[in-house]
Amino acid sequence: MKFSKTLIAASLAFVSADSFAAAFQLAEQNASGLGRAYAGEASIADDASVVARNPALMTLFKDKQLSVAAIAVVPDVSLEGTGTNNGIDPNALDDDSIAPSAVIPATYFTMPVNDRVSVGFGAFANFGLATKFDDDYAAGQIAGETEIVTVNMNASVAYKVSEQFSFGIGLNAIYAEAKIIRKFGASALPIPASTDAVNLEGDDIGYGLNVGLMYQLDENSRFGFNYRTETDITFEGEYSNELPSFIPGGLDGQLELPGSVEITLPAIAEFSGSHQLDEKLGLHYSVLWTGWSSFDSLEAQVTAPTGDKFSAFEKTEDFSDALRYSVGTDYQYNENLLLRAGIAFDESPVSQQHLSISIPDTDRFWFSFGGNYIIDKNSNVDLGVSIIRGKTQNYTEKDNLGSQWSFESKGHATLIGAQYNYTF
Repeated sequence: MKFSKTLIAASLAFVSADSFAAAFQLAEQNASGLGRAYAGEASIADDASVVARNPALMTLFKDKQLSVAAIAVVPDVSLEGTGTNNGIDPNALDDDSIAPSAVIPATYFTMPVNDRVSVGFGAFANFGLATKFDDDYAAGQIAGETEIVTVNMNASVAYKVSEQFSFGIGLNAIYAEAKIIRKFGASALPIPASTDAVNLEGDDIGYGLNVGLMYQLDENSRFGFNYRTETDITFEGEYSNELPSFIPGGLDGQLELPGSVEITLPAIAEFSGSHQLDEKLGLHYSVLWTGWSSFDSLEAQVTAPTGDKFSAFEKTEDFSDALRYSVGTDYQYNENLLLRAGIAFDESPVSQQHLSISIPDTDRFWFSFGGNYIIDKNSNVDLGVSIIRGKTQNYTEKDNLGSQWSFESKGHATLIGAQYNYTF
């Protein structure tokens, strides 16, 4: 096993996904939008979470607003082994839970400065993932443990040009950290399957901008647009392994080397419309584009014990731009209760040739419902639930020892969100 191939395995982990949006993208910036499958997010001004999806909407608030949200992600991602070329029973590849449950928090604050200017702040996530296999999993070189956490800290300002038109701009500081562990897996060599073949941890801070526009066609119809720029992230940290020294690149767990992997978090653009059809019924829709084509390759670098820095590899990923379509509605059931529902279709940017158990990505359908309840004149709460269904995928992967592993994967999830909003 070559040292460069070990780093390839580590770098592939950075694009493994089970965030339940396209690739490792997260849609869950609030619980209010969750109930309508995030339809109309760039045009509807429910609460202070507009900071994340269109800062221009801040000009619609006359008072200070605080929103605090949490969305629980309960995944159901399973693998069934369908074949091997090394005599190992394919049933050894079966795993009914490769993605752990998680909670995605978010908080926002908006404040009007005067009749035309508003400012806001948000802390949320646009990207993230987590997958985990047993230490002795047979296909350990392509499995292991992967975790990427991002926190987007966004400061925004909006300006009302006229009663019909507003624009906003935000500065984003994105902290990202990653942990990658890969095991040696089952083989004919006298090396335990649970031996660390890759252990890499790193972090970085990247910066970007987002801009938003809002146009009020009339008192019942509003359109919005938001664009978020690409963000370059270089995960820098320590690389090690437990491979014996008789294997090229083996460190016996005694040495850590500086390592880094560069990725580009893609640009995002969203167009939305919101229409109040009558006193009770509203209609909302969105088309969200993610520029995954900028994520075309990965390159890993390490610093050898001699001090020489070199490029370990460059690998083409060939992601494609992806679209997400959503439509939702809300209904004012009574003075205090607003009901919501929505559906969405989320395209995967990953081609069939690049599918893997660390990238169990697929097109997904969202089925959502929720509501908002007014507690008093200053506070209200949102609840939302989304059922996400992904299609079944079949594919084969090959590891560094030449073993081929064939799988059938299924990826579904349930999202449950709650949010508290306070006006003061």
